[in-house]
Amino acid sequence: MKGLISVALAAALISTLSLARGGYGNKADNSNQNIGSSTYLSQAISTYPIATLAQNQIDDLIFMFEEEKMARDVYITLGEKWQANVFLSIQKSEQKHMDAIKVLLERYSIDVPSLENEVGLFENEQIQALYNELVEKGSESLEEAYGVGVTIEEVDIDDLNSKIVDAPEDIKAVYSNLLAGSNNHLKAFNRVLEALQNGDLQPANPNQNQGKKGRR
Repeated sequence: MKGLISVALAAALISTLSLARGGYGNKADNSNQNIGSSTYLSQAISTYPIATLAQNQIDDLIFMFEEEKMARDVYITLGEKWQANVFLSIQKSEQKHMDAIKVLLERYSIDVPSLENEVGLFENEQIQALYNELVEKGSESLEEAYGVGVTIEEVDIDDLNSKIVDAPEDIKAVYSNLLAGSNNHLKAFNRVLEALQNGDLQPANPNQNQGKKGRR
């Protein structure tokens, strides 16, 4: 019970940073807002004691950073192809998820993966292979693309649920809020997928803005 209360209090604290429900907020892609939110998060997290991390907890942070990057990069790529608002919106939230984990990596003096700004490139070979597979599948049709979004969020939720166990309180606070965001992303993808299948959603014209570069 004590552990559950601690997680709830941690979640409430980080919620004040608008991290829950998909990131620090749904504001436009303003880098100054991102930096300010990360600073605010760092200050909030600093109220927790610094833990001594086991190697698996260090590995988990690095893995989750790359997994959130994979989600962002898939949504960037499929968003550019299909010009579907759900991808264009949620990719921004995935960047916030990356920013949140980056705060933890820096707090524990763990090297941030060097390819963080390279869309579609990953240090982790497993994640690289998954990215390639999901982009290929999501490029077949808009329905498959929405299905890829569902898959990504389900995998993310499963991984966060497994890695939050026995994590220090500061990491639990961030993971619990990432879970809130991922659950909302999952609902969004299921909603548009159902609407498309029911004929209630008009597919966008793929590559209609092919001459324009997407935001990196």
